Amino acid sequence: MSADENKDRRNEGLPDSGHHLSDEEIEQAMAGFEAEFSEDQGQGSGDSNEDSGDGTQPDPATHPESADGSAAGLREAEGASSDFDQELEGLIGNRAKAAVMVTRLASAELLAAFCQLSDISAWCIQAREGAVAVLRNLDGDGPETAIRDLTTVVSGLSAILAVNRADKLEVTLWINGQSGQTFAPPMLFASTPDFVEDLMIGTITVDGLREDGATMFDSGDYNREKAMGIIAAHTRFGTGGSARKGRVE
Repeated sequence: MSADENKDRRNEGLPDSGHHLSDEEIEQAMAGFEAEFSEDQGQGSGDSNEDSGDGTQPDPATHPESADGSAAGLREAEGASSDFDQELEGLIGNRAKAAVMVTRLASAELLAAFCQLSDISAWCIQAREGAVAVLRNLDGDGPETAIRDLTTVVSGLSAILAVNRADKLEVTLWINGQSGQTFAPPMLFASTPDFVEDLMIGTITVDGLREDGATMFDSGDYNREKAMGIIAAHTRFGTGGSARKGRVE
């Protein structure tokens, strides 16, 4: 069979348009097809943007849940960075890991009132051996400043400052705003509640003590007027001994 006969057989049953597309018409048709294809692709990628895994971030305006997740992740990262910075400062000694002021005051509430008047932020914990203040400001010489202010404002009050810096414990007696004798940590721990040692070496926290039922007072809960009322209540009715006859300057 000749080539012409094959061609005739392939064209059997097909209408003869009588018109052949020019090169210009073919180019126009292809351009239209490409434009339509690009539009379809754009819509498809928009619908699957979140699941495409191509790294494109969804628009917060149209996907608020994604924006919330990103913000939460950022806050978590910032919190982790802050914790790391504090841990690093503690390792190199620029920030104390723990610091407490040990007194012979019979009332932790009274100690909290004294701390408020001395502008000290602390949790004050009740103990049979004497109230203990757990300091919040652990940066730099914050613990030393706190006990200096306390023993200056409350004239005649003596207190012991215990500080853990870079896993080294320092114990010093303070009175009238001046540091005095230093002690070996075992001497302090032998005469104080067990929780003092636990706090200093990090085996318990203030929250843990609270959960265990410890009685404690936050100096931040008082203003000057309330603090003065507490001090008056402890000195007016013959309980001044609980303040070791301290006088507020």
